[in-house]
Amino acid sequence: MRLPIRRVTPVVWLFLLLSATLALSRPDAETRILQYIREHLRPGQPLVVTDLYNNVFTKPDERQALDKLYNAFFRIPLFVAQYQEKFGSPPSLKIISEQFDLRGPDAADVLLRVMESDPRVPHFLARDPKTAEITEVDVEEIRNDARFGQVLQRQLAGWEGKAAPELELRGIKGDTVSLGQLKGKVVLLYVWFTGCPPCMQETPDLVSLYHQLSAREFDIVGANADRFLGLKYDDQVRLRYIRERKIEFPIVQWTRESDKAYGGISIYPALFLIDRKGVVSHHWIGYVPPSELRLAIEAGLDE
Repeated sequence: MRLPIRRVTPVVWLFLLLSATLALSRPDAETRILQYIREHLRPGQPLVVTDLYNNVFTKPDERQALDKLYNAFFRIPLFVAQYQEKFGSPPSLKIISEQFDLRGPDAADVLLRVMESDPRVPHFLARDPKTAEITEVDVEEIRNDARFGQVLQRQLAGWEGKAAPELELRGIKGDTVSLGQLKGKVVLLYVWFTGCPPCMQETPDLVSLYHQLSAREFDIVGANADRFLGLKYDDQVRLRYIRERKIEFPIVQWTRESDKAYGGISIYPALFLIDRKGVVSHHWIGYVPPSELRLAIEAGLDE
């Protein structure tokens, strides 16, 4: 039996082509919000997010994007200060955009401009007027600020020698993982988010280390921070990443409570090596070479 073939008239083709063109040309929610902020930002005037949320961007995808940008807004000063302390130089706009899953350096520039215009945020950085890149970071200015100082101090103080806070987190596949279940093992807590370039660089190394050392009472807990950071990735994306990267160690969902317990994470990935007694023996931020990880893990296994 032959099905009748419906002919598409030139008018219908034109309609379909215009619809596809409009869909492709329409900026996504995050881009629309950043464009609006760029056009309406005024020096010395704080950006009132509730006004944007209630009166301007009322669609679900817009509110999700606004939540993500709001989250990034209050974490960027901590990230910039911690990056400066670790690497001795400011992060580039590209690095900031990658750390907060933004649409590129221009998006990072807009958020920095919001901070520079907001009298509530300490003036902690200087930027090149031509490139907009950060040239100087005043870490002490952030340390002395009531809003950011305490959190930054916890981050910079480090975790070595301190008891690892207990965690009980839901796994992406529906199970529950807790540090208590792994007591007596050497555990690497690996906090990451989907699409994070240094996290993607780190993952294959961790997969290899897990295969080589898991038989010696070593385990890894991969805590994904997508939901906590307000990122758009869903469980299907995360499960595909787990499958493609051949990750066999458990992946759980990082939460607001767990982030608070671990001092608030500003640089991803963050890694905490926990010894058999439940004490953090090593704490790293950013990508860590596999040789350095292996040396610390084997030292813990040999104790």
